[in-house]
Amino acid sequence: MSQSFFDRLPLSRYDIDRDYLTRERPDLFTELFADPTTRVLPLLSGSALLRTPTSLALVPPAAIENYDLLVYLGRTTSATDTEPLGTPVVAAVLSDAGHLAESDWGNLRQLGALLSDRDAGLFTEALGIINWHDSHRFSPRTGEPTVSAKGGWVRVDPSGKEIFPRTDAAIIVGITDADDRLLLGSNAMWESNRYSLLAGFVEPGESLETAVMREVFEESGLRVVDPVYLGSQPWPFPASLMLGFTAKLDASSDGIGAPDGNEILDVRWFSRTELQAAVGEILLPGPTSIARAIIEEWFGGPIHDGK
Repeated sequence: MSQSFFDRLPLSRYDIDRDYLTRERPDLFTELFADPTTRVLPLLSGSALLRTPTSLALVPPAAIENYDLLVYLGRTTSATDTEPLGTPVVAAVLSDAGHLAESDWGNLRQLGALLSDRDAGLFTEALGIINWHDSHRFSPRTGEPTVSAKGGWVRVDPSGKEIFPRTDAAIIVGITDADDRLLLGSNAMWESNRYSLLAGFVEPGESLETAVMREVFEESGLRVVDPVYLGSQPWPFPASLMLGFTAKLDASSDGIGAPDGNEILDVRWFSRTELQAAVGEILLPGPTSIARAIIEEWFGGPIHDGK
């Protein structure tokens, strides 16, 4: 992945040492909460507490109440004006906002591109792992309740079976034709004028490249060749890793798409001039997404649409 493209991926940024060996300590959270340097990132219904409109609030452990889950995120690898280098950070999922109810809370989709490297990494890590916890409250083998262990990075069922976090691989692809036009599609779940790249989950026993070709054909009726990997970005909504590709329209194809009518309702080809002219008529992916990064990589720079 080129550094220039990596720099376009807000949620791939990080400034945290996950400090995985520390997760093994049996009394980890007791030790951390007794350490005056520890800071906590409060989360409520998927939103994080904010210090400013574009920065996270990391608070002392005594400032939180009524939490449902704790996860050790690691130690910071840079200093800020509020936290020194090496600050231990714990994510706390609150059962209610309590005395923090009047504070400001932020959504990662909206803020991801505006946060610092440290805050983007912390928020993405925290949201990904707590979403995994939420979907693994019961053992997939026995149906019995599981409990959090090892700093929040494992769940254990009553028999002692450990269940580890999983991430769902999904491809997303910028497709171009012989005239270097870009294909965008409109998903049935979006507003009718929102367009983005085609994407889909990798199926068991399938390579990433095969997934690119299969998903594009299933959603648009178009055949593509030469999938080329660009880079990846976590997308913790709830638990995806988006793997970005480019691909070319098969030379034997006439380029006339046939949307599946179920997931994709429309596909359109855009030249760079046509895409810029269409902004306002159509909505593009937000700046936090890898879709926007791939589109702007093809476009040659930022697309000015007020986002």
